[in-house]
Amino acid sequence: MSGLGNKEIMAKNINKYMRKFDVDRKKLSSDLGISYTTVTDWIKGKTYPRIDKIEMLANYFGVSKSDLVEDSISSIETIYNQLIPDRQSKVYSFAQHQLDEQTRLQTNNKVIVMMPTKSTTVEIAGKLSAGGGTYNDKSCVETVEVGSTPSHYDLAFQVAGDSMYPTFEDGEVVFVKETNDVFNGQIGAVEINGEAFIKKMYLEDHKVRLVSLNTDVDENGDRLYPDFYSDDFDDLYIIGRVII
Repeated sequence: MSGLGNKEIMAKNINKYMRKFDVDRKKLSSDLGISYTTVTDWIKGKTYPRIDKIEMLANYFGVSKSDLVEDSISSIETIYNQLIPDRQSKVYSFAQHQLDEQTRLQTNNKVIVMMPTKSTTVEIAGKLSAGGGTYNDKSCVETVEVGSTPSHYDLAFQVAGDSMYPTFEDGEVVFVKETNDVFNGQIGAVEINGEAFIKKMYLEDHKVRLVSLNTDVDENGDRLYPDFYSDDFDDLYIIGRVII
C-alpha cells in the first residue's frame, strides 16, 4: 500500500477507469443519476463514496469493488518514480499524448454501459477557450442536456480545448456567475479583444495574468499552455466567476 489515503486511492482508480472507457464527469454523473458536484468530489479525492455507490461504480465499469478501493502500483509507475523530475515530465507528456491518440482511435468502439439517466436542458451562451482563444458569438445560443446544474448561475458556456484539464475538460459545460469581482486565484470567464477564455486569474500591477491548469510540457520541457497577460492596451471584459 502506498502513502495515499482512502479518498485519494478511490479518486485515482475512478479516474483510471474513466480514462479507460472514455467517460467524462458529465457522462458519469448522468449515467449514474448522481449529481455532478458529488462525482467531482469523488474524482478529486474530496469525499469517499458510500458502499452502495462503490458497488454502483464497480458495476458501471465492470470491475470488482476491490479494483476501486485498493491501491496498486504498476511496473511502469515504479520506473517512473525512479526518474529525475525532468525525465518524468517527458515521460508523462509522451504518455498523455499516446493516451489521447488511443482515445480518438477507439471512439467508435467505446464500451457503453446503459444506466438510468437524469438530465436538464440548459442554454449555452457561447464557448470559453481553454486554449488559444475562441470568438464569443453571443448571437449563437444553443441548448444542451447536462446531468445537473448549480442551484444559482447566470450563464452557461462550453469549454473548448484542454488547457484547463483536469479540472475542466474539452466540451464540458461550465456555469458562470456574472460579476466583476473575480479575486486572485479564482477561475474566471473573460473576454479579451473579442475572444473568450476560461482561466485562473491574477491581478498584477495594472495587468491581468491568465493561468492554465494543464501543466503538460513539450519534449523540451516547455509548458504547452504558458501564462499570458492582458493589459491596458487590450479590450478586456470580465464575464464572471466560474462556479466550481
